[in-house]
Amino acid sequence: MTITEDVPVRASHVPGPPHAALAGLVARMVFARAVRRLPVRVRWPDGHRCGGAAEDPSAPELVIERPGEFFARLGRDRMIGFGEAYMAGDWRAGDDTELVDLLTPFAEQLTSLVPRPLQRLRGLVDARRPREQDNTVEGSRANVHAHYDLSNALFEQFLDTSMTYSAAWFTDAATDDLEAAQTRKIDAVLDDAGVGPGTRLLEVGTGWGSLAVRAAQRGATVTTVTLSRDQLEYARGRIDAAGVDDRVELALRDYRELTGEYDAIVSVEMVEAVGEAYWPAYFRALDRLLAPGGTVALQTITMAHERMLATRHSYSWIQKYIFPGGLIPSLRAIDDTLEAHTDLQVVQCRDLGPHYATTLRHWGARFQQNWPRIQALGFDETFRRMWELYLAYCEAGFRSGYLGVSQLQLTREPTWT
Repeated sequence: MTITEDVPVRASHVPGPPHAALAGLVARMVFARAVRRLPVRVRWPDGHRCGGAAEDPSAPELVIERPGEFFARLGRDRMIGFGEAYMAGDWRAGDDTELVDLLTPFAEQLTSLVPRPLQRLRGLVDARRPREQDNTVEGSRANVHAHYDLSNALFEQFLDTSMTYSAAWFTDAATDDLEAAQTRKIDAVLDDAGVGPGTRLLEVGTGWGSLAVRAAQRGATVTTVTLSRDQLEYARGRIDAAGVDDRVELALRDYRELTGEYDAIVSVEMVEAVGEAYWPAYFRALDRLLAPGGTVALQTITMAHERMLATRHSYSWIQKYIFPGGLIPSLRAIDDTLEAHTDLQVVQCRDLGPHYATTLRHWGARFQQNWPRIQALGFDETFRRMWELYLAYCEAGFRSGYLGVSQLQLTREPTWT
């Protein structure tokens, strides 16, 4: 089963159109300038080395296998091209280098790798997100299907047995069990929402059912909604097996289609899939559905507000190949949207950014360990390189602080005095 798009390889000896050759030359110059400032080694096919740590054998190593193809992709599609070049095998991490260790220095200086004059041209050269990825009701279903309906068996190979696909909360990153850390995270979300016996709880984004089961075991009556048919069926089986099916209602439904009133609402790493144009509708829905005196608990990936503003109209490799339609918000953007469109406000914020790096390290190790089983499901080598880059790219983002993740508690009135 090949589920990726074709990633065409252009032979380095085949000349492209003049503008493509110029773009490749510019990409080579920008790349050379960037790596001179980074503590990495870059090795070319002829053995030549460059980079800010070219003579340091302990520095992470980037091996360029096919320079022509590599720079053609960078010149044509910039960051998308960088990811596609990895998928195609144009570059790789050195034999003694973990991919995440190589990507972390890039993530730490991502905002300054491209010269400022060229950054001003971003709006002219960056690809724009295809209209079909727009998060309308139907567009959201298609975007969710593209990722979450790949295969439940695939996700079983790298998630823990709770099948929780979001940042865990570790007390000791060196010794904590991943499943225990995920349970701690879920309990924190439910605690923030005040979920207990008799609570009418709405969960927006079911996942594979672990939070709904945990909430029902606390005595809550749970309504949980998803747009993924595969997740819905998997979650239904887990809810039945846990013996809480009488307290959990599952529905294949968009947040904009919901009615009713709930004492508590939870949503874990769902905001990132909503899209900027629909943040007002999403938060208005939470406000509309929340009973007087109720509480909302969210967990969301975040980035710095300035970076969000700089990249919100760009089309990234992650959006093309992993999460179509996604956009990571900033905490300020969430606050601004709440103030402009709801009566809700953030009254508590818990930072779990470093914990996501640890979570992704667990997932990446499991993915590599279980690759033969994943391959047996029908996924090809291009998919393997795509997903190992995705997991390492995200881990590097959280390691470097370029990305964050927060648990937010929202109410209509502040709880402090």
